[in-house]
Amino acid sequence: MTIQGWGEIALTLGLSVLIGWPLGIYLSRVWNGERTWLDPVLRPVEGVFYKASGVDPTRSQGWLGYAGALLAFNLVGFLALYALLRLQGGLPLNPQGFGGLSPHLAFNTAVSFVTNTNWQSYGGETTMSTLTQMAGLTVQNFLSAATGAAIAAALARAFVANRGEGVGNFWADMTRTTLYLLLPASLILALVLAGLGVVQSLSASVAAMGMEGGQQTLSLFPTASQLAIKQLGVNGGGIFNVNSAHPFENPSALTNLITAISINVLGWAAFFAFGRSVLAKKDVRALVVAAFVLLAACAAGLYAAESQPAPALVAAGIQQPVNMEGKEVRFGVPSSVAWAVQTTGASNGSVNSMHASYMPLSGGLQMFLMQLGEILPGGIGSGLAIMVVMAMLAVFVAGLMVGRTPEYLGKKIEAREIQFAMVAVLVLPLAILGFGAVAAVFPTALAGLLNPGPHGLSEILYAYTSAAANNGSAFAGLTANAPWWNTTLGLGMLLGRFAPAVAVLAIAGSLVAKPKLAPSAGTLPTHGPLFVGLLIGVILILGGLQFFPALALGPIVEHFQMLAGPAGV
Repeated sequence: MTIQGWGEIALTLGLSVLIGWPLGIYLSRVWNGERTWLDPVLRPVEGVFYKASGVDPTRSQGWLGYAGALLAFNLVGFLALYALLRLQGGLPLNPQGFGGLSPHLAFNTAVSFVTNTNWQSYGGETTMSTLTQMAGLTVQNFLSAATGAAIAAALARAFVANRGEGVGNFWADMTRTTLYLLLPASLILALVLAGLGVVQSLSASVAAMGMEGGQQTLSLFPTASQLAIKQLGVNGGGIFNVNSAHPFENPSALTNLITAISINVLGWAAFFAFGRSVLAKKDVRALVVAAFVLLAACAAGLYAAESQPAPALVAAGIQQPVNMEGKEVRFGVPSSVAWAVQTTGASNGSVNSMHASYMPLSGGLQMFLMQLGEILPGGIGSGLAIMVVMAMLAVFVAGLMVGRTPEYLGKKIEAREIQFAMVAVLVLPLAILGFGAVAAVFPTALAGLLNPGPHGLSEILYAYTSAAANNGSAFAGLTANAPWWNTTLGLGMLLGRFAPAVAVLAIAGSLVAKPKLAPSAGTLPTHGPLFVGLLIGVILILGGLQFFPALALGPIVEHFQMLAGPAGV
């Protein structure tokens, strides 16, 4: 560990938050329909979309209507992407000549991109055509990100309303978020990345001479344009199988820093947008502080663990001061740590290192970050929404302890809100531990493991954690492109995305009808250090719901496998 290394990690995390602040102010203006500097150009375009689709953007929907529109829109997106993937072989813009995907891989991939998970059971440069990358995966990178932002926008309106009836218009929220934020931001970033050397080409490949004189064929794609929204939309699923470890996607230290910051900046922006929208900037700053403290603590743990030599290499007599296995050699351990903590603290699967190559403590920390609910800061709006749910649980618990009526941001928190809040937070452990327990004793699932013993169990738990948390990063060693894994991981993604989304919208529907209350002597302050500590405690406890049972799952699995026959794990 060095001062320079700590500084590099701090710079990456700190810039994400600092840049997210002004972007959050802008996002709040977009949510609220206020005037922005892009209005002269985009207002007429926005109006054309509404007129063509028959949408009245001023008509507010109840939470059921909003949730129904969200689910219907994403269902259509899934079906369209699934069809594109299956029919890829007969469609144009396929200079590589790739065929259509198998039914189970197409299902997994379509679900993955619709849910903002972007898990990859395939190698992008050997599977997806140029048309699929542009018209399928990139489009869903925009729409899945806008869906998360729409959920947060609806929740913000619920806290502002005083005995209101609706939580906003889903179609307007999707249109404005995509048109005013994601498109212009992605265009600017794509131009910057292309100017810095990221590939942007419609050609299938280029021939190159290798260092030893042999001919090589290098795959080419419109990488910069997909990379921009992949990062800004807190997505994943890169053009290339190794994502940002590929020099065509991440050619220099500058592109590495820019893309590492981009991956979380709009997640943090959603926090600040929520604070401005609900007129509770101090209270939301407490959420930001809690999230940043947890993220920074995990980053410190990762850096400390990865700054040690790998035990296996020490035992083999190989001298290596730090664990460089699986790291991006061009950028070093601090950069890889910053990337790892940014991607597992966000809802994203674009990593520049293999998580299985980290020390056991580091792999556990990354798994724990995802099991907290992807709230540090998570996707655009989706992480913020679950963080608000955690805050509601914190004030509810505190209210029970001291005999005060729980309130948060001017709204009473009662049984109905807590019931839906528990649905939102319990889906994750149920999906992770449920699917994980079955996979750990199911021979078809075990056939996909390349490593026996505890590491194989980690591969299982990491896969379902990544799926249910809509993260998409992988613990190398699992052969996931098989019917069992593609199907069950897809189901985990659906549960992890849409069950919490509907629960949060149900909370918004309950809150919007309640009166807006002024703070009183009995109101628990939700902006000071005591509340930050309480919130962190609640988050750690709820995160432990799946982490600690997962640690105990090994002996249970071993017991059942002894009864069933030879151990597969």
